[in-house]
Amino acid sequence: MKKSVRRLVAGLAICFTFTAGAVAASPDLEKAAALMREGKAAEAYALLEPFEFEQAGNVQFDYLLGIAALDSGKPDKATLIFERVLAVDPNFAGARLDMARAYFQLGDHVRAKAEFETVLSQNPPASARAAVEKYLAAIEQAEKAKRARFVGYVEGMLGRDNNVNNSTSQNQIAVPALGNLLFTLNPTNVKTADSYLGVGAGGEVTHQLIPGLSLYAGGDVRHRSHDQQDRFDFLSADGRVGLVTGDAQGGFRFGFTGGKRYQDAQTQFDNSGANVEWRRMLDGANQLSLFGQAQSYRFGNNAIATSVNNFNQSGVGGTWLRALGGGKGVVFASLTLGTESAIERADGGKRFHGARVGGQLNIHERADVFAAVGAQFGKFDKPNAAFLATREDDQYDFTVGLNYRLEGSWVGWSVRPMLSYSRNDSNIGIYEYDRTDVFVALRRDFK
Repeated sequence: MKKSVRRLVAGLAICFTFTAGAVAASPDLEKAAALMREGKAAEAYALLEPFEFEQAGNVQFDYLLGIAALDSGKPDKATLIFERVLAVDPNFAGARLDMARAYFQLGDHVRAKAEFETVLSQNPPASARAAVEKYLAAIEQAEKAKRARFVGYVEGMLGRDNNVNNSTSQNQIAVPALGNLLFTLNPTNVKTADSYLGVGAGGEVTHQLIPGLSLYAGGDVRHRSHDQQDRFDFLSADGRVGLVTGDAQGGFRFGFTGGKRYQDAQTQFDNSGANVEWRRMLDGANQLSLFGQAQSYRFGNNAIATSVNNFNQSGVGGTWLRALGGGKGVVFASLTLGTESAIERADGGKRFHGARVGGQLNIHERADVFAAVGAQFGKFDKPNAAFLATREDDQYDFTVGLNYRLEGSWVGWSVRPMLSYSRNDSNIGIYEYDRTDVFVALRRDFK
């Protein structure tokens, strides 16, 4: 609320209690009231607070201590004091009004609204009624914002990828099933570097159905266009919808997902699935989340993909997140465990497990640095007939970057330079590769 409204309410509140009559000499209520009229709530609170134990139950003392606490930024303390006042005098309109203000500052709009409406039912003066109506209008706006909220982004990027096709650097592979005969790989299956331009956009809307239950829906679209290797250009579109339960301290998120990816204007794969996540704030700095998901991947039958690679994936995991330095940074660690089931894939199904750690640190009022490192270890369940071995893959990745928020007429925009490195070690040479992707992105966030 504006300062003028706060001062008006404080002045009205004092008038509810004090007249020109005498006040107690110790504590000095007259001096405290004068400090409140001058807008020096913190000084008034400091003057009165040492007498609270002996004066608790004195309506005039408690009420003045309560508004001093409220207007000096202690709304939680103020509610306790006003409870004492209203216990003695339930019809004390000033205390009821300031109890409502305290709940409003605490973000407890349900109780604030109830108290404000009680004040209106007591036929307050016109000036007090006007102040209450402003608060009720603010509560209504806040509740509307909570019931429907949208976040989104658009971004563009310029980068260089030294392995746009996630392929081995070897151009010849020995095949054990054919007496280690050497085969020369098609150039599309050999490590290829190129520069690229990328664009992306996405968003999510959340609508509160009832307190503690919301519906969400969102999606993302991304496109990458390469300078030379346009056969590896891709377009992806993903969507999600589901329910969120709980509050700021934690709850559940249930959802369904679906997406499609095109490469070189042909369908590469479709995916669909479901997921559930449980999240809980353990204290002011630590958060724990557990999740489970199931996804199906169906590949197109064309020049770039074949349905023999179809598989279903399921997994579970957990993430611990800790805030550092009063919110100046955050670190996290996560574990995953899962399986892939496949019928026709040459290497069969797969079991995998992995871990990831990372963090973000605010190094300037407009800049954050971030980094993450992860590993995943997978073992397939079917011997590869061509290579006479059961495939095992160890995947590693590392990401580091900077997020710099612009100002002035560019508020809401950020610049993000980033480097990402990944490597796949395998006991079957054709599946071994490494990849380095360096780019800078310009992004606009909407909230």
